[in-house]
Amino acid sequence: MKIRKFVDTAVAYVRAGKGGDGSGSFRREAHVPLGGPDGGDGGRGGHVIFEADRSEDSVMRISFAPHLTAGDGAPGAGRKMHGRDGPDLLVRVPCGTTVRNLATGELLADITEHGQRVILAHGGRGGLGNVHFKSSTVRAPTRHTPGEAGESFDVLIELKLVAQVALVGFPNAGKSTLLGAITNARPKTAPYPFTTVNPIVGTILFPDSTGITVVDVPGLIAGSHEGKGLGHDFLRHIERSRFLVFVIDMAGTDGRDPASDFAALREELRLHNPGLESRPFLVAANKMDCPGAAENLARFSGATGVRPAPISAELREGTDALRDLIRNELTARTGRETAG
Repeated sequence: MKIRKFVDTAVAYVRAGKGGDGSGSFRREAHVPLGGPDGGDGGRGGHVIFEADRSEDSVMRISFAPHLTAGDGAPGAGRKMHGRDGPDLLVRVPCGTTVRNLATGELLADITEHGQRVILAHGGRGGLGNVHFKSSTVRAPTRHTPGEAGESFDVLIELKLVAQVALVGFPNAGKSTLLGAITNARPKTAPYPFTTVNPIVGTILFPDSTGITVVDVPGLIAGSHEGKGLGHDFLRHIERSRFLVFVIDMAGTDGRDPASDFAALREELRLHNPGLESRPFLVAANKMDCPGAAENLARFSGATGVRPAPISAELREGTDALRDLIRNELTARTGRETAG
């Protein structure tokens, strides 16, 4: 099976098409010695258009072919014939793609909905033919104008996955195992840190044909907001989620303290994007089948004032109840229903 590489950032050069030149033609027919000007206008240059497509899951195509150039307009011709407009360039990108001007940082597009289109670079206008410059005093104008250049600039393209819920936790907390237990996703799982190296999206499917999209973000560590570990590159994928599920290793593997882990995770979110740590959330107390987890759960609740949902993702104990809890909390605390 061919595996596609996940790419969530790319730099590209965007150039819309140049407008076609206007024509400086004169009517030439037998028995019409003074036919006058009949030069047509040039065609518009092609636009560069970005379109959100849910079948796209990364910006890898753009990273491999970063020169995005639309077609030029055709020049005008005699008999007042208008030049053909240049062909537009349609670039399909994943839902959740943002585009910024690389030089200025200006946000040019934020494309989130399937089918949404944004003209990123406008094609140049076509030039005017000499027929436009005829007047009562200028009966045979030779003046005609060239087509305008299309817009061109370098852009930074970033993907922020669109998911209703994000799973957040330290490496080896069991996020991938949990994602596989509650959604249709089949992420790689293994008993070592950083098994997940790319964000993975799955959907919780309910009997009434509704669903909730969930993203598993690679494990964070202290300092992720500064680029340590894998978290810095993927923290952006949490930003669009309306609800967070903190997956905490309640067994305290390797001497970890669950309450300290929870506090550290929220601090990393705050440092990355102030306000993100206060987004609606619940805590999934994972690995409750392991020794010491029950005692740690009691200490955790006392220290944080949070009542977690006890689960064992590996044994799939409590995961069905967690699915329903996520649905109820998402609806109650964000005011949004699940997707149909």
